[in-house]
Amino acid sequence: MAARHHLIDRSPSAVWAVLEDERLYGEWVVGTSGSRRESGDWPETGSSITYSVRLGPKEFTGRTVVRRIERPRALELEAEAGALGSARIALDIRPWGDKTLVIVDEHPLRGLSGTLHNVLLDSLIQIRHRTMLVRLARVVERVTPANSGAGARTGARADR
Repeated sequence: MAARHHLIDRSPSAVWAVLEDERLYGEWVVGTSGSRRESGDWPETGSSITYSVRLGPKEFTGRTVVRRIERPRALELEAEAGALGSARIALDIRPWGDKTLVIVDEHPLRGLSGTLHNVLLDSLIQIRHRTMLVRLARVVERVTPANSGAGARTGARADR
């Protein structure tokens, strides 16, 4: 099981505002860049984004689809990686005093990664999640003032 948690020094609404901005996806998801809307209104169920994924000198296009959303508590995504298959990524957003506890749980779902799923793969996912959650915290803290109220918006979606 590849689940990891991180405490972010901002309100759940601040964390949620970053998750709702598809343009910020590449800033906090390890290995991605240049995220952009593909279809639908992110992060509504069925909407999707695409982004670039670089593996050494090669660059690929990745795609993520929203499978379940329960504002402001849960976001479940399916990240598709071509021949490697796809993974289910669940983000659980919990108020924790004046902070937010973010729990991410990822499991290979389809394709080669689902077939070859093992403890070693889970360990690699754990390492990726550690970095990803720290990056998410940095983005949230960068776009949200430290003294903003629980209902504050970051402005991340203001220009849509």
